[in-house]
Amino acid sequence: MILINLLPHREAARKKQKDQFFTQLGLSALLGGIVCGAVFTWYQGQIASQQDRNAFLQTEIKKLEEEIKDIANLQREIASLRARQTAVENLQGDRNLPVHLLDELVAQLPDGVYLSSMRQENQSVLLVGVAQSQERVSDLLRNLANNSPWLVRPDLVEIVSARSSVSGRDQRRVSNFTIRVSLQRPSAAPAAGSAAPAPGATGKV
Repeated sequence: MILINLLPHREAARKKQKDQFFTQLGLSALLGGIVCGAVFTWYQGQIASQQDRNAFLQTEIKKLEEEIKDIANLQREIASLRARQTAVENLQGDRNLPVHLLDELVAQLPDGVYLSSMRQENQSVLLVGVAQSQERVSDLLRNLANNSPWLVRPDLVEIVSARSSVSGRDQRRVSNFTIRVSLQRPSAAPAAGSAAPAPGATGKV
């Protein structure tokens, strides 16, 4: 016996497939929403955690900046104290510089060299004098450069030949010279007794 189904089975199958499709679509959308919500929540947690770390770092940075300012202030105070200490030491040492200057000039002036004037400006000393010859001036420069622990860097500013009256009509050729020399502070000068004066280095100031 042959049975014939006269119901619209095709429409029913299509409807069933459509219902299944919408059901799967809804489930997929729901699953996607859950996944997106979970990812969003995770990212929000990460952002909040990073913001907490950033806030902590900002607080620590501010503390370090305050400490750096304190260190910079301390360094400025230390530099100021060192400058004051150096100034006081220089003042204490400069009290004896004129004595050392005169002692060295007496010790380093060769025979035949005479000073007519001497002027000091800070650590620079300008010597003006007369020598019997240019060789005597060279001896003086050599003594100041090599034998004096207090007088350094001698520089010949000027030397001029002239004639000097000795007695009556007798005239002698001399050399007028100007020398600039630096006076060394006690903190930089070696022991005064370490440099022996040149042999025969005597003269008049």
